[in-house]
Amino acid sequence: MNVREWLCSAIQGVVPHSLASRRGQTQLLLYFWGAIALWLSIHSVPRVAQATDTQATDTLAGIAEEPDATPVAPSQGARSSQLSLRLHPGFSIPELPDIQPILPEAQTMRLVLNLGERRVFVYEGDEVKASYPVAVGKPGWETPPGSYQVISMLQDPGWISPFTGEEIPPGPDNPLGDRWIGFWTDGRNYIGFHGTPNRESVGQAASHGCVRMFNEHIRQLYEMVDMGTPVIVEN
Repeated sequence: MNVREWLCSAIQGVVPHSLASRRGQTQLLLYFWGAIALWLSIHSVPRVAQATDTQATDTLAGIAEEPDATPVAPSQGARSSQLSLRLHPGFSIPELPDIQPILPEAQTMRLVLNLGERRVFVYEGDEVKASYPVAVGKPGWETPPGSYQVISMLQDPGWISPFTGEEIPPGPDNPLGDRWIGFWTDGRNYIGFHGTPNRESVGQAASHGCVRMFNEHIRQLYEMVDMGTPVIVEN
């Protein structure tokens, strides 16, 4: 007996005789075939979990525990929330405030040496804070005009004569006085502000290029400047 004959026998046994005509049998056969096909389609395809929006409370382990489910990784936002909760339960990571960089203050102090006036002016911004008389380079040894900066500072310097090589230690007879503020060098020769035991030369063109000052004035100037202070020499 084939499937069609079996179904016909089954139909004749469970339905009234008035419906067991050939036409009725054909309709019921179609109905049963459709039911069988639907049943086979459902049970022959493996279940695949639908991917849904994962909430922040979901975890990979929790999703994988569902029978026959395909794990779906949580979103980036969910991962961040989980990390925050695991590190600090009940605490959310605050946003960092904008931090403005702290810039160094601009150098406002500068020295302006006027060769014609034979005077040095101490500026802070546009304001003259102090000025002092000086001696500048004599003809043939002129103090060079230009823009420089303080490159060396010494208290009680010694001195070596560039002509004889004689060394003179610090003291009242030292040609550099008791303070030195250097602003130019070629690696062998040096030019700077310094004190002097020869007070009569101040206000004159009398030096070999350096800028002589009264000892009491060079001490004051020494306290006003720093390494890197601009020095402008002008005619």
